[in-house]
Amino acid sequence: MNIFSERYKQLGEPAKTVETKQAIRVNTLKTTKEELIKRLEARHIEVEEIPFTKNGLFVLKSPFAIVSTPEYLVGLFYIQEAASQLPVGVLNPKKLCLDACAAPGSKTTQIAEQCPVIAVDTREDRLVALQNNVERLGITNCSAYNLDFRGVKEKFDYILLDAPCSGNFVLEGKMWFRKQSMKRVLERAELQQSLISHAIGLLNENGTLVYSTCSLEPEENEMIIQYALDNHKIKLEKVDTIGDEGLTDVFGKKLNKEIKKCRRLWPWKTNTQGFFIAKIRKC
Repeated sequence: MNIFSERYKQLGEPAKTVETKQAIRVNTLKTTKEELIKRLEARHIEVEEIPFTKNGLFVLKSPFAIVSTPEYLVGLFYIQEAASQLPVGVLNPKKLCLDACAAPGSKTTQIAEQCPVIAVDTREDRLVALQNNVERLGITNCSAYNLDFRGVKEKFDYILLDAPCSGNFVLEGKMWFRKQSMKRVLERAELQQSLISHAIGLLNENGTLVYSTCSLEPEENEMIIQYALDNHKIKLEKVDTIGDEGLTDVFGKKLNKEIKKCRRLWPWKTNTQGFFIAKIRKC
């Protein structure tokens, strides 16, 4: 048995095959959910609202690739997996926000519908994709920079840290299990500790940070939050969305009970890709 499948079993969640629905997010800068539904249905594209997102739609049936529609080309929607739409909603920024690991821009463009955003990413090639998305969606309140956000010194009231992670098997299937290793998970966790520490340091007092990953590994999720609790003056706020409580008993190791306020999306329970979301407030 694959080591990762065995780990999930030990956590009480045997891995099961999941087929997710294609999802899109309405670009409210250019249209409304109701208007977009009408336009897509006129093209015989069947959609339904995603009940746990504000502006998400599942694409149930389409006679052609949805990226070939005029609605996509003029920026009326963004293709974004359902679980990926949750972190920005949890953060709910009201003023200038830092997207710490931004490219290719799914969450950056989502933030921009609510407030100005500074997007930072280390990969120049991915920032090209972010720029293309910003232009297609008609966004005018985004500034993007090609740098490691650990070089950022300014303070913010809102920060999104959708951290680089080892991913999960839903989007890649068996290939993910074949290429994954605990060495890679632990390398990611070491990076994530550095990233979350810097993000907390950039928060103003009473500022809010949402930490998220598309990993199912506790080392990249609950144990990163435990590290943050142990090393910084923060408190956790309850994440009010779908999913299970954060784990507080990880392979026999007891974690802070406050971590239950986080949300862990097991794919076979939520019918999405795997995801983890924590909401942190600086004391």
